[in-house]
Amino acid sequence: MSVSFFDQVLKWKYLIAILMLGISFAVGSGAKDIKLATDYRIFFAEDNPYLLKFDELEKIYTKVDALMLLISPKDGDIFTQNTLEAVLETTDKVWQLPFVIRTDSISNYQYTEVDEDDLLVEDLVMYEDLEAGDGLASQLADIRRVALNEPLLVKRLISEKGDVTAVAATINMPGIDQAKELPSLIAAARALEKELESKYPNIEIRLSGNQSMNNAFAEASRSDLTTLFPITFLVIIVGLWVFYHNLNAMIATLIVIISSISFAFGMIGWLGIPGTPPVLNSGIMIMTLAVADCLHVTTTFFYQLGIGQEKRKAIVESLRINLQPVLLTSLTTVIGFLSLNFAEGPPFRDLGNVVAIGVTVAFVLSLTLLPVLLLILPIKVKDGVSTESRLMLIFADWVIKHNRRLFNASAVVILVLVSLIPLNELNDVWIEYFDESMEARQNLEYTRENLTGVNTLQYSLGSGEANGINDPEYLVNVEKFADWFELQPETYHVNIYTTVLKKLNQNLNQDNPEYYRLPKNRELAAQYNLLYELSLPQGLDLNNQINVDKSAMRMVVTLHQLSTKEMLTFEQKATAWLKENTPEYMHNEGTGSDIIFAHLGMSNVTSMLGGTTIALFLISIILMVALRSAKYGFVSLIPNLAPAAMGFGIWALVSARVGMGQSVIIGMTLGIVVDDTVHFLSKYLRARREQGMDAKAAVRYSFETVGVALSETTIILVLGFSVLIFSTFVMNADNGLLTSITIAMALIVDFLFLPGLLIMVDKKSSKRFCKSCETSDTAELITGIQKES
Repeated sequence: MSVSFFDQVLKWKYLIAILMLGISFAVGSGAKDIKLATDYRIFFAEDNPYLLKFDELEKIYTKVDALMLLISPKDGDIFTQNTLEAVLETTDKVWQLPFVIRTDSISNYQYTEVDEDDLLVEDLVMYEDLEAGDGLASQLADIRRVALNEPLLVKRLISEKGDVTAVAATINMPGIDQAKELPSLIAAARALEKELESKYPNIEIRLSGNQSMNNAFAEASRSDLTTLFPITFLVIIVGLWVFYHNLNAMIATLIVIISSISFAFGMIGWLGIPGTPPVLNSGIMIMTLAVADCLHVTTTFFYQLGIGQEKRKAIVESLRINLQPVLLTSLTTVIGFLSLNFAEGPPFRDLGNVVAIGVTVAFVLSLTLLPVLLLILPIKVKDGVSTESRLMLIFADWVIKHNRRLFNASAVVILVLVSLIPLNELNDVWIEYFDESMEARQNLEYTRENLTGVNTLQYSLGSGEANGINDPEYLVNVEKFADWFELQPETYHVNIYTTVLKKLNQNLNQDNPEYYRLPKNRELAAQYNLLYELSLPQGLDLNNQINVDKSAMRMVVTLHQLSTKEMLTFEQKATAWLKENTPEYMHNEGTGSDIIFAHLGMSNVTSMLGGTTIALFLISIILMVALRSAKYGFVSLIPNLAPAAMGFGIWALVSARVGMGQSVIIGMTLGIVVDDTVHFLSKYLRARREQGMDAKAAVRYSFETVGVALSETTIILVLGFSVLIFSTFVMNADNGLLTSITIAMALIVDFLFLPGLLIMVDKKSSKRFCKSCETSDTAELITGIQKES
């Protein structure tokens, strides 16, 4: 039936070509609607409990989405007239940036002092303070003294040495069109950066904060699309030319590849899938995977032509021979990528679905569009067996001759690499998702090294009643919790309103340092709060620290750089202390974007273990049914599982850190590495069943008929995925490297381990093959196999 179908496909070749190309590019028109993701929240499902907890905290208080403009004077001193004027102007102009709802800096820090019986709350730095005159030096010295001794400023908005400061803007975007909102903010901020650096040549300004990192997602995607795509395409063109030595066959394959990517990317737009870095790099994966199908069909077609087959019959025979293995490899690849739907992060689910769509389309096109193009385009090949096939036969002889030694040696290598897997550690550092060449990463590292930490942990500490934040007992417990954090080596800074209360208590007691402590009664604390709030200017209220009914207070702890594992451990330790040392109404768990990422990285591993197990079960069942043998289905498990295990063993030597991205590798590569096993086993069983060969001869037949194609597809796949190593999104880069290693291991296992395994399993089977198959004379061997074919 398959032959009849393929005859019909070739009969209506022009109609099939127009229909397939028309559908692919009609669907591909949806690619224009792809919107680049610009929010780290895209990595979390909407029902993620840790995200919901963080959202609830931000509803009670204000958002912590921030854009920071770091100001670094070249002379290393913030407290000069020129630099403080720059800080003042930056503070004023940052207010004018899109979506800014609050601006904090050392200049508008609300400094409190008492003038006789009046409490004065005013900006720490004002323009009149910087007017030239005899008192300027004294004024600058006072500003320096206050700023560098203020706990709410040091290690938050100004460095301990006074050489770097920041203007922090709190951002609240409506979220109506995220693809335009954040880029417009960043564009305006960069324009302001250039304007200020031009006006104040003594300072350097850097954009930092989580909004800068959010924008890096889009920039990483755009960079990969404009650089990695062309590189991968060029690699494939070169590879196809080397393997085919035929321009028209290469053009036919490229048309199939482009059509597959067009269809898949069109579906991204039609389905409204966010354009995250993992999703947009699906094009590179589809590109390389589509080549594999085309290579098998085209290589067999060339072989048939080489032995004198007429062109049309050669195409039909190639399709007949490759239908089952190409179907199986495509199906297993699709199942492997669909297993990514078990991942906790939506971008990985989207990646799996998009690649599954692309692989399915590539399968259909490789059996329809590719053969009609090969028929339409003039193609000539040299008669006889190619040099590659001759070399493969020599290699096959060597493998068969030493099959037992190679089997044992391969088994030892597999076991050694598998034993290294425990050296890997489930860990992640989210700011390292971006390459060091990216401006956002560089600025964040600069922030961490020169001003403040980049990881935060937040608590909403309830008092159990309205206006309960004035309760002295509650305030003491909050202070104890803050003091505990200050003693921890992981802590960089603690921002809590009790610091303001202690300062107010000192101010209203003749600025006596002995009164820098919490008020001792509820009424006094309430009066301080009211007096302070009434003195604050518009836009600098306490909504970011105290909730509306004054029943809870927000604590923001800035931390040194922590990995996923360290962050979860620290949060658990802090929450345990809170529960052991405070009343129940204060008990809560820490939250924040860092905590969400930490939990996501760990839960993603657990989820993907389940998804990969299901995928492996389905693939094994499919192989048993397709190969019509439970025995060979079980035999295939070892070469199907070993490459990923070996890959992670090698990864332990390369990096030893497995993060959220690496957790999906087994699912991604499972379907791909099965391809080699399927093609090798299908040819092996064809030789055993249809031609009655013994195990060694069948292994030789597999090498002769599919060895070259497997080598070529592996080279293309390894090179294609290796291009991802140059991605500016480190998660993609690491995945590309680990996937390339795994695919390379798959070929090694199938060429060195699997033959020995098959010969050992089938050693008692009857033997039937001509004596020429046992000779080392390659010329005689080639002649014998040609006659069998």
